[in-house]
Amino acid sequence: MITAQNVSKNLQDLRKQTPLVHNITNYVVMNNTANALLSIGASPVMAHAPEEMEAMAGIASSLVINIGTLSSEWIEGMLIAGKTARQRKIPIVLDPVGAGATGFRTQTCHKIIKECKPTVIRGNASEIMALIRSDVQTKGVDSTESSENAVELAKTLSRETGAVVSVSGPVDFITNGENILTIKNDIPIMPKVTGMGCTASAITGAVAAACPNPLEAAATAMAIMAVAGEMTLPLAKGPGTFQSHFLDALYNMSDKEIAEYLKL
Repeated sequence: MITAQNVSKNLQDLRKQTPLVHNITNYVVMNNTANALLSIGASPVMAHAPEEMEAMAGIASSLVINIGTLSSEWIEGMLIAGKTARQRKIPIVLDPVGAGATGFRTQTCHKIIKECKPTVIRGNASEIMALIRSDVQTKGVDSTESSENAVELAKTLSRETGAVVSVSGPVDFITNGENILTIKNDIPIMPKVTGMGCTASAITGAVAAACPNPLEAAATAMAIMAVAGEMTLPLAKGPGTFQSHFLDALYNMSDKEIAEYLKL
């Protein structure tokens, strides 16, 4: 169970703690996700060189691994950081961007899951389903499935990996293999804006650093995304203005907006 009051408290705790979120993320979204983390009250660092992974993961409050622009060297860094974070028992969020599009991506996700044991796996429906079923393919990095279709496989993935699984879509589903939390804010323009899913993963890492319950943390992050989207819709004229107003919404979000807009 999660309530608007839980979401507000977790956001307040995040802002008080200003956690350092170590992001190994893709070139496309580095600026977007760094700005989103700053706007919400966290402190971002973007680093991927294998030579500094142990040190960087050693001072971070959480780790976000995003496979959007993969290379062998980046995978090496991800595994070093993931193992260090696991030893330190800080939250690890895996965003399996484009899993199912190529064998390289899917196999990399399975390797990270096996060796790093992520706390939360957050992706769109196709990505989550592809981690369980080899016959599911994504359209590049876009989902070909609805989030509703992914619920049962998300529960299976959670039970098999021990991670909370967060499935984004018009309706978001977050599960620990038994319980399912649902967020029903549908923001149709979000898929037209680059990096919204990556932003959700980064914010999940920030909230998880401040909230010890992974299921609640993952749901809170998606709730923050949903409320910010609702706040932004009346102001945006298209994807470009949506992106800038979305950052302002993260920065200005208060208990009032969470209570008004959140659809649980």
